[in-house]
Amino acid sequence: MSPLPALRRAAVREWGPLFTAVRQRLAEHGVRALALTLTAVALTASIQVTQNQAWGYGPVRSLGAVRAEDPLPLALLRTPLSLFVPALDLPVWGALAQILLVFGVAEVCLGRWRTLAVAYGATLAGTLYARIGVALGPGAFLGLPASDAQVVDTGPSAAVVGLAVYVCHQRRAWFTGALVVLAMVVEVLVKDNLAGREHLAAIAAVLVVCGVREWRGRRRGGQDCGGQDLGPGGSGTRSGAPPMRSWNFRRGPAQRTSWW
Repeated sequence: MSPLPALRRAAVREWGPLFTAVRQRLAEHGVRALALTLTAVALTASIQVTQNQAWGYGPVRSLGAVRAEDPLPLALLRTPLSLFVPALDLPVWGALAQILLVFGVAEVCLGRWRTLAVAYGATLAGTLYARIGVALGPGAFLGLPASDAQVVDTGPSAAVVGLAVYVCHQRRAWFTGALVVLAMVVEVLVKDNLAGREHLAAIAAVLVVCGVREWRGRRRGGQDCGGQDLGPGGSGTRSGAPPMRSWNFRRGPAQRTSWW
């Protein structure tokens, strides 16, 4: 028996709700549905050009470079911009691709403001963990060496990881979400550094948020963080939104059955 039908059904179960949401939202609103994502891509590219200029490196570092050794109020002020400051030792196209793909899907599925909230929450979780880890010291569980306090902590990676896990939970893409978490764990095991640890901290913070929303949704008889009653931007069938359309990969568009 050919494994293709089973694989097709598994792919539909895993990515069908996500594909449906993205497809319908883009069909209804076009490029406007990606306003935040395109702005973030343009801002990141502009900052990359600026920080590679002799006159721009200092201002970018003063406004967007976060270190664990910095005073906490200063670090908190720099954190919003730090999300869009690409790491100098990594190719900028990687950061731009991450933002375009993950921020784009998240903006379509979650809405603009929730995407920003999750992105900044994940970034802040990583930043605060760095301070706690350095304070604990290398001998403690989850501790970090004192040298990590001087590492410049910038880039969208923690936000991207947090958004990916959040969207996978919301759309019930369990296998994909597990792969993201597993990849971050393997990253730390292969190369244990501050960035990898911060990715895990971002994932932990997002999972806590999803767990709380799941619990609250069940108490109210709904699923606030689930993919069955939430449309793009956080609205869903309870608000009177029209039924979503599913996608049959062999027959084309089909009326909704049980995905949404």
